Amino acid sequence: MLVTFLIAFRESLEAFLLVGILIAYLKRMDAGRYVKWIYVGVAAGVLASLLGAFVLQVVVDQFSNDVYRAYLSAGIMIAATIALTYMAIWMQKQAKAQTAHATQQLESYVTAGNVFGVAILAFISVWREGLETVLFFSALAYTGETISLPGFLVGVLAAIVLVWVLISGTRKVPLGTLFRWTSLLLIVVAAGLLGSAVNTLQGVDILPGSITPLFDLSGILPDQDGIGAFLRGLFGYNASPTLLQFAVWIAFLVNAIVLWSRSYTSTPARPIVRA
Repeated sequence: MLVTFLIAFRESLEAFLLVGILIAYLKRMDAGRYVKWIYVGVAAGVLASLLGAFVLQVVVDQFSNDVYRAYLSAGIMIAATIALTYMAIWMQKQAKAQTAHATQQLESYVTAGNVFGVAILAFISVWREGLETVLFFSALAYTGETISLPGFLVGVLAAIVLVWVLISGTRKVPLGTLFRWTSLLLIVVAAGLLGSAVNTLQGVDILPGSITPLFDLSGILPDQDGIGAFLRGLFGYNASPTLLQFAVWIAFLVNAIVLWSRSYTSTPARPIVRA
């Protein structure tokens, strides 16, 4: 449930934060009549994301051959690893510029009376994060992680409440700190996905190396239930990893954490925000 919550919260926060900024900007421009078109864009983005999830499932179901399904599942996990890593390490550097660009576009659309453009801005924000969420959850499902509906709903709701607090200006929120430490957790999740992809590809003889476990902790801390299952979902814990899987997991985790640390020390953190 924790991993589901984390991904839903982080993705929803990024989507709705921009939507909230657009709404607040419209009100400051005394153009509140355009707010309804923001909501239209949000609704369209949510529907398009659900359609993307359906299409992905249909595509996956077309592969009846176990080897091809292994290719596809490993590909999805690797793609999710890349996207999570990018979001955790480099995305925060571009957030300010993207927000400024979006508000400039919004101002030009309002000046021109282009309601379609206003809706599209909100649509793209929600749809982009929605597709990423679909990708991440699909990758987690291939690792054996159960996608928790309560965790998802709580994550989305928490993001909406936080954005409301920010936009209403009733509370100060250390947004930079929040993004920094959730990014670190996302890196850990990404490492687990990559390790699972390696394990899958070794299982169909695509990657070299023995599939004999490097060690086996199943008797002490099995990864199918209890604490082990929790660690598997969050950290990609495997009670009996192969040598290659364990080496890739460690190497990725160490290097990604180093890059994450550098990205936040070389770039000033986002200030406490009051909308």
